Amino acid sequence: MKLMVESTIRRNQALTKDIFQMDLMVGELARMAKPGQFLNLYPGEGTMLLPRPISISEIDAEEGVLRVIYQTVGKGTALFSKKKPGQTVRVLGPLGNGFSPQTGAKHHLIVGGGIGVPPLVELAKQLEGTVEAYIGVRSEPILVDRLQELGAIVHVATDDGSRGFHGNVVQMMEATGAKGDALYACGPKVMLRFVTKWALENNIRPQVSMEERMACGIGACVGCVVKIKKQGETDWQYRKVCKDGPVFYGDEVVWE
Repeated sequence: MKLMVESTIRRNQALTKDIFQMDLMVGELARMAKPGQFLNLYPGEGTMLLPRPISISEIDAEEGVLRVIYQTVGKGTALFSKKKPGQTVRVLGPLGNGFSPQTGAKHHLIVGGGIGVPPLVELAKQLEGTVEAYIGVRSEPILVDRLQELGAIVHVATDDGSRGFHGNVVQMMEATGAKGDALYACGPKVMLRFVTKWALENNIRPQVSMEERMACGIGACVGCVVKIKKQGETDWQYRKVCKDGPVFYGDEVVWE
């Protein structure tokens, strides 16, 4: 079930020069949301009619508030960045299928690349057992302090070596001897492909959140399909990231 609500903005602030955090008062919608799901936010101005899909970062069901973290990459998200507390934005959600905490796992690995880190925060909050986060970014990591506040052990890799491990997130996992019972990842497709390879080599079945471009966000336009071959099936089929995902098992994604 999903709801369309006219949400009041409680907070909208910059985390970096192009990444913003927005808290949305959405009432009952917050109590329906799960880690890994996303919202459609509507710019609602001029010719920008299509919504922007933005992942849910944190859920406050008691207060009826959802936190989203987004990067300004076009006119729509730039417009969101200029909105002030007290203004409203139309929201549709929660959308998609999120992460499923692995039953019986004691040591969870969460792996995020760039703007793929925010969807992992609520997941870290809800997982039972030890949570170890591996974050890979170009130069400026986000949400490290927040993940640490939630009790996660955090490792950071930067492409330019300005902070933490100098290299990509999979290289850091190999160098640090990462170990776990379950793995959840969100980030660029190339990162997810190599994280899946690492996980399967280490006898872990990973859950990966795909970052495909979406138009409608509700499964109508078939613009965000990926090839999925489910266990027991003889051939792959196209699945919609917005409706069947965005979270899939990494061993079911046809990466080639």
